Amino acid sequence: MAARIIDGKAIAQSLRETLAAEVEALSGRGIVPGLAVVLVGEDAASQVYVRNKAAQTKAVGMRSIEHRLPADTSEADLLRLVATLNADDAVDGILVQLPLPAQIDAQRVIEAIDPEKDVDGFHPVNAGRLATGLPGLVPCTPQGSMRLVESVRTDLAGLEAVVVGRSNIVGKPMAQLLLQRSCTVTIAHSRTRDLAEVCRRADILVAAVGRPELVRGDWIREGAIVIDVGINRVPAPEAGEGKTRLVGDVAFEEARARAGAITPVPGGVGPMTIACLLANTLQAAKARRGN
Repeated sequence: MAARIIDGKAIAQSLRETLAAEVEALSGRGIVPGLAVVLVGEDAASQVYVRNKAAQTKAVGMRSIEHRLPADTSEADLLRLVATLNADDAVDGILVQLPLPAQIDAQRVIEAIDPEKDVDGFHPVNAGRLATGLPGLVPCTPQGSMRLVESVRTDLAGLEAVVVGRSNIVGKPMAQLLLQRSCTVTIAHSRTRDLAEVCRRADILVAAVGRPELVRGDWIREGAIVIDVGINRVPAPEAGEGKTRLVGDVAFEEARARAGAITPVPGGVGPMTIACLLANTLQAAKARRGN
């Protein structure tokens, strides 16, 4: 039997509707959460992503604040802008769109953001709070991925989870979230010996390594929940010369024949990332006001 397809678009829409209702209630008390997004340079993919963030921010009733800076912006100028946003009481969340131009140290910028406004969840303070089980702002893609897992099964205690990928943005925080749900967690990566066999142990398999269709169908345990975080553009000659298509880190059709539930690419994890960014902004707005 083919796997259940986990509809990230529908789950994200449901989350946005919940957030919109909460924002409306806050607005009635004179509080409108504000999200400031900073884009440096002309990266086409980043521009599309920032436009989508702004549209969805406004759609749930939040204030969208955009700062678009030229590609030759200095690190000092960007840090001054971050300091201004930190001090602005109308700003509840700050997101500096990555990647940044080569002349700017991204980690220095991340560390300059007020942890209470760090809606990306990348600041070392928030990373440390997640690692020690304390409340804080959790990175959006792992948070969204957990929501997708829990849309299939809520009781995860004792399940074996394998995360393929060890980045600070997805792999490591994803493993921490699974640990918090009492899963037995393995972090695998490109140098893991017999990666296929490690993946076959997983009741929950999260692929976040950035390699197109690395995870094959016979790597999937029968009935497993498969969360494909990868977004890779590959040639699609069948669609015409120069055409491309999006694929994940999992060979979808092969995996679908064995998994119990699986996210598609696109339409799985992607929509959840922005929805969880909005959830973090609302959380930050409430926390900053003692709620």
